[in-house]
Amino acid sequence: MSTPTAALVANGVSIWLDDLSRQRIMTGNLADLIATRNVNGITTNPTIFAGALADGAAYESQVNVLAGRGATADEAIFEITTDDVRAAADVFRHVYDETDGVDGRVSIEVSPDLAHDTDATIAEAKKLWATVDRPNVHIKIPATLAGLPAITAVIAEGISVNVTLIFSLERYAGVIDAYLTGLEQAQAAGHDLSKIHSVASFFVSRVDTEVDKRLTELGAEALKSKSGIENARLAYELYEREFAGDRAKKLLDAGANVQRPLWASTGVKDPSLPDTLYVTELVAPGTVNTMPEKTLEATFDHGVIEGDKVTNAYGPAHEYFDALRAAGVDFDDVTHTLETEGVDKFIASWKELQETVATALKGGVEAAR
Repeated sequence: MSTPTAALVANGVSIWLDDLSRQRIMTGNLADLIATRNVNGITTNPTIFAGALADGAAYESQVNVLAGRGATADEAIFEITTDDVRAAADVFRHVYDETDGVDGRVSIEVSPDLAHDTDATIAEAKKLWATVDRPNVHIKIPATLAGLPAITAVIAEGISVNVTLIFSLERYAGVIDAYLTGLEQAQAAGHDLSKIHSVASFFVSRVDTEVDKRLTELGAEALKSKSGIENARLAYELYEREFAGDRAKKLLDAGANVQRPLWASTGVKDPSLPDTLYVTELVAPGTVNTMPEKTLEATFDHGVIEGDKVTNAYGPAHEYFDALRAAGVDFDDVTHTLETEGVDKFIASWKELQETVATALKGGVEAAR
């Protein structure tokens, strides 16, 4: 526990980096973060891949080969991203083995265009799982209404899932139900439940951004910069309650794993706030905190880890949301807005990624002439 990141791990928090690029893998940076920053997993999304490929000297030779084959942008994206995720999974494989499959996880997301299409999400999740072909991959599926039955179906196939874009307790309850239903179906199909893992990614800072905007309009400044953390604490309370219930206990007794809460969107967007706020205030056993590198480095440099800051704070969290309602904030509308915007932002990043790759492919064709 000589560093704050080591202290986080000692307090039961898994640190996953929210960024992946081929350059990180090739230069050894990823392995170095595992060794020196206690990073034991990594997540990706369309925005991250768009940034990596836009900066992409590391991808030039592969793009040229794909261009020579006449690959479409979507075909090239699929091959490039699954290659990166497979390579990252190999870098993390020793962590996966050392933690009995709990960590060492690499996430790859189904196309955001499919967020409202259950069957297409299931099909792409299966294709990603088969193509990456590593036991330590997580397939990311958004927690839209169409995503819930897809989560169940994919878990039922024995595929590990990272459920993303969760903002509300109501939707989180649906995610837990989808996971447990998937485990029940997997058990009936004869799958080894101990091999199926899942995390539920609860977004934090985006909640503050939207709520604080509304609080400013209402003149309720005293309630600002608290909603994201208090919402996450209530999510953990729900997690504890649901996985202590008879339904979950039956599955856990049969070898299943809990679906761990994951704190996502933990980069601080308000410069007036401490840059480690969404790390130090959400320490709780059995959680994952997925951090941008800037947040990771801030935590390593000056994070103050004071132990569990969640399980003893449920009462104040409920009181906060009572005050939020009294101030006139419609939190159901907040979470609906955030889910809609979250899907839209990922679709926009996906379109940007398609354009970036299409341009690169065109350049590859021209270079070959």
